[in-house]
Parts: sequence; structure tokens; C-alpha cells
Amino acid sequence: MERLNEKALGTINSIVTRHTGKMGPVKLMLHDVQHELGYIPFEAMEKISEATNTPVAEVYGVVTFYSQFTTEPKGKHVINICMGTACYVKGAQELLNRVSELTKSPVNGTSEDGLFSLDATRCLGACGLAPVAIIDGRVYGSATQSKMVEEFISFVVDQESRTRREERQHEAAAV
Repeated sequence: MERLNEKALGTINSIVTRHTGKMGPVKLMLHDVQHELGYIPFEAMEKISEATNTPVAEVYGVVTFYSQFTTEPKGKHVINICMGTACYVKGAQELLNRVSELTKSPVNGTSEDGLFSLDATRCLGACGLAPVAIIDGRVYGSATQSKMVEEFISFVVDQESRTRREERQHEAAAV
């Protein structure tokens, strides 16, 4: 298991200190760690366990119970495709396959370039908008009829390619 760097450990310590002594601090601390680091490393669970006098197994149980928490780092852009019954019936599987192809990301995984994470999720509670995709926290309804999801992904890929090209040119000019 890879160890965290000092900055990440400092962030976790700051979060734990900020919530120590408050009611129900475990979930608050986990939420903040997830927000700051993009995932919840085991070291964070250990520090939260120690600070709250909660067994680490119980902290881990909270992390694995709630679907918004993840123990693995995510890509720069996180895409969730709802696979609930209403979404599935309205074409969510085809949408999931297309998004996987566009992002070069495996389902429930992250693309090799770290740009996208793609997750097939359970019901998101927006059945009237089926099928639903959530990209970086923004909800896209009727996602198979609208081209907004594909357009966003194409935009991000183009922007990242342009940024990387400019960085390589800048590095070449500096040498």
C-alpha cells in the first residue's frame, strides 16, 4: 500500500482536529477527507478512529456503507451513470458503454491518463429524468436523447489535449 505524502497527512490532521469533540464527527470527517483528497485512504480512517475513539472497523464500515465514499483515488472528472430500473429501461446500458468508449475508462474504474472515472451507480432518485448521468456533480437528465454528456466529454478531452500540448511546447522552449 502506498503511503500518503506529508501534505495529504497534514490535510487529514487538520480535518480531524476541526471536527474533534463535535456530535457525529466520523461522517463529517470522512466527508471532508473525501472532498479534500478525492478519496478516503486507510491512514485517514486510522486517524479518525483514534480521534473519535471509534474502532477502525466501524469507520471502515461507514466508508463502505455509503456509496458517496471511495477508498480509491478518482480521475479528474467523475462520471456516474445511473443503472436503476427506470434508467436501465431507457437506455442507460448503451449510455454507459458509449461513455466508457469515449473516456477510455473501464466501468467502475479510472482511465489510464487519470482524466476520467466512470461509475455505474444504483438509483440516483431522479427517475423522471431517466436515464441520468452525473458529471462532476452536475446532473444530466434524458442523457441518451441529449448530446450534452458526449459534448462535455469531447470538450474535456480536447481541452486536456491542448493543455498537454502547450505544456510540452513550453518545456521544449525552456530547454
